[in-house]
Amino acid sequence: MTEALVLFGMFLMIAVGLPIAVAILTSALVGVWLLNGSLGFLNAALSIFDGATSFPLIAIPLFILAGALMNTGGISRRLIAFVSALIGFMRGGLAMVNVGVSLFFAEISGSAVADVAAIGSVMIPAMKKKGYSARLAAAVTSSSASLAIIIPPSIPMILYGALSDTSIVRLFVAGIVPGLLGGLGMMALSYWFAVRYDLPREEAFSLRRLAKATKEAAWALVLPVIILGGIFGGFVTATEGAGLAVVAALLIGGLVYREIDLAKLYHAMIEGVIQTAVVMLLVATSAVLGLYLTETELPQRLAAGITTLTTDKFMVLMIINLFLFFVGMVLHGAAAIILTVPIFMPLVHQIGIDPIQFGILLTLNIALGQQTPPVASVLVTACSIARTDIWRTTRTNLPFIGVLALILILVTYVPAVSLSLVDFFYG
Repeated sequence: MTEALVLFGMFLMIAVGLPIAVAILTSALVGVWLLNGSLGFLNAALSIFDGATSFPLIAIPLFILAGALMNTGGISRRLIAFVSALIGFMRGGLAMVNVGVSLFFAEISGSAVADVAAIGSVMIPAMKKKGYSARLAAAVTSSSASLAIIIPPSIPMILYGALSDTSIVRLFVAGIVPGLLGGLGMMALSYWFAVRYDLPREEAFSLRRLAKATKEAAWALVLPVIILGGIFGGFVTATEGAGLAVVAALLIGGLVYREIDLAKLYHAMIEGVIQTAVVMLLVATSAVLGLYLTETELPQRLAAGITTLTTDKFMVLMIINLFLFFVGMVLHGAAAIILTVPIFMPLVHQIGIDPIQFGILLTLNIALGQQTPPVASVLVTACSIARTDIWRTTRTNLPFIGVLALILILVTYVPAVSLSLVDFFYG
C-alpha cells in the first residue's frame, strides 16, 4: 500500500508540472525514509553518485554533442542534398528525402529531438514551398525522426542497456531490421500521400547532380561507416564509438567543410550540455527510486501478480506493451525507461523474454510516445517549426504512427525481426 502511495504521489507531482527529476527524487526519498528512517538517506546519496557515473552512460553526452556538431558543421545540409539527388525525383520525393535523411542522421546522433531540429528546420519550409500542407510536413518529419532511436546508435538503447546490464552493441544490432522496416514503411506511405494529394516530383534524376552531391557529402557519408563499423567490428565499445563520433564530426565540420568556428563550437557545446543535464539528472535521481523499489520488492510482486493472470509469454508482452504505451504518452523517453526497467526486468527474466527483444520493444514504445500527445516531445518540436496545431497534425500523423505500431507488433510476436541479426553475428 505504501509503495502505491509513493508512486501515486510521484505521478501527481509530474501531473501538476513539477520537474520529473524532482518528482522522482522527492517520492523516492519519502519512500526510503518510511522504510529505513533518516539512515536511508545515506544509501540514497551513494545511489545518486553510482547511478550517474556508469561508464556506458558517458556515450549519451558524446552522441548528443556529435549531433550538435553535425548541425553546425554543415554535415546535415550535405546529407539532405545527397538524399535529394538520390531519391528526390520520385512522386512525393521531398517526403521520401525527409525519411531517408533521418535514416542517415540516425546512424550518427541517436537522438530523435536532434534529428527533428536539424532536419525539420530545412525540410519543413522546403516541403511547404512545394505544396505540402504544414500538417503533412510536420507529420513526416516528426515520425521519421523517431527512427533515430531505433536505428543504431540509440541513446534510449544505451540507457536501457546500462540500467538492465544488457549488451548495448547487441541492442544496436537488434535495432537495424526494425529501423529499416520502419523507414521503408514510411517511404511507401509518403508515396501514397503524394499520389492522393497529387504532390509534385522534384527535379528529374540526374547523374551529374547525384555525382556532385555525393562528392560534397562524401565525408558526411563516411561518418556512419566509421562509427558503426568501429562498434560492430569490435574495434571500439559503444562509449568509445560515441567519442569517435565527436572527433569525426569536429574534424569533418571544422577542417574539411570549414564551417565550425569557435563561436559555433561554443554554441554546440552549450546545446549538448543542456540536453545532457536533463537526461543525467533523471538517471541520477532514478537510482534512488530503483533503490526503493529493490528494497520493497515491488517488481517481484508485480511479476508474481501478472503471472497469476497468465504465464503465456505473448499475453504478458501484450500487457507490458499496453503499459509502456501509456507511460510513453505521459512521460519523456528517458524518464519512461528509467521508471519501467527496474519494474519489468524481473518479469522479463521470469517469463523467459529475451532482454534484447524487450529493449527493442521498449524503444519502439518510446518512439510511439514521441508522436502521441500530451507529451509528444518530437511532434511538438516539428509542429513548432511548421507553425501548425499539434492536435490537427496528430490526425495527419496517425498513418505514420500506425507504421511504428505495426513494427512494434512484428517485433513482439515475431522475435526474429529483432533477434535474427543478433543470432547471426553472435550465435
